[in-house]
Amino acid sequence: MVTVAYLGPPGTFTDAALHRLRADARISALLDGAEAVPAGTPDEALALVREGAADYACVPFENSVDGTVNPTSDALAVGRRLQIFAETELDVVFSILVRPGTAAADVRVLRTHPIAAAQVRRWVAEHLPGARVETTSSTAAGAEEVAAGSADATAAPARAGQINGLVPLAEDVADVRGARTRFVLVGRPGSPLERTGHDRTCVVFGLPHEPNSLVQALTELSIRGIDLTRIGSRPTRVERFTYLFHVDLVGHIDDPVVAEALAALHQRTADLRFLGSWPVADGVGAGTVPPDRAEALDWIEGLRHGAVESPDVEAVESPDVGSPVTGHRAGKHRADDR
Repeated sequence: MVTVAYLGPPGTFTDAALHRLRADARISALLDGAEAVPAGTPDEALALVREGAADYACVPFENSVDGTVNPTSDALAVGRRLQIFAETELDVVFSILVRPGTAAADVRVLRTHPIAAAQVRRWVAEHLPGARVETTSSTAAGAEEVAAGSADATAAPARAGQINGLVPLAEDVADVRGARTRFVLVGRPGSPLERTGHDRTCVVFGLPHEPNSLVQALTELSIRGIDLTRIGSRPTRVERFTYLFHVDLVGHIDDPVVAEALAALHQRTADLRFLGSWPVADGVGAGTVPPDRAEALDWIEGLRHGAVESPDVEAVESPDVGSPVTGHRAGKHRADDR
């Protein structure tokens, strides 16, 4: 049976993201009949995959307000290589959940996940001025702690309240409207899902301490017309003040121009790690698709097999030496001869 570790317990946004991934026809075959296994942190969920205790992990990857989810990004950058196979996105709005009979004035401790705490900070300051905000491992864990009486309120998905017998003190709470979180499905390395034309590729790499090393690496992408959707740096935690660069780009490893760029990065960077190519969540695209080099590659392949010039280039007799010449200069000579 396929097993999927996720940031649990049931009722988290990651739990909801896993349900959405199951329903995605493009990737449903990967998760057919999968059993969900809750984990306390993204790192723990990914460790279960590395250990072989789970086939996949569903973990938060990036938030539109707070940026990259660093625990996930850091865990993917080190250790045995894992690979992203799919993504999905969720709108992020919270319910302020309490035990039945609890009023706003009764809330002294609100406990939730750190990212959730950051996204309701202003609302809490305005509506629960006497509350102290504390963090826990997940939004659903916060709901469990409220149900157990160790906290008075939590900011969590509404479903966490239903699971734990809580009621909403407020609903649809978010300091920034329209916030979304991107979740990824991670497994052990394998063949990526087929190219769709609306794909994303992620790599992590180190660089030597040399002038222009980052510029040179990024130039390998820019000169090929490859669009970047995310770039950041994180400490290696191995040697002080050394960093790994995390880059998301538009395209798939099966796009010839992307494969060419990755090969060039492999030569210019240290410890290049391929984290996968996969279809974007909305099926539309996250940026400018990479240029199609098929015509240029066909031209090269033709030359390898002895083809003459392209069909639109006419061969004519040189007026000087009597040998065939091609291209626009030859055409100009013919016109002048007339």
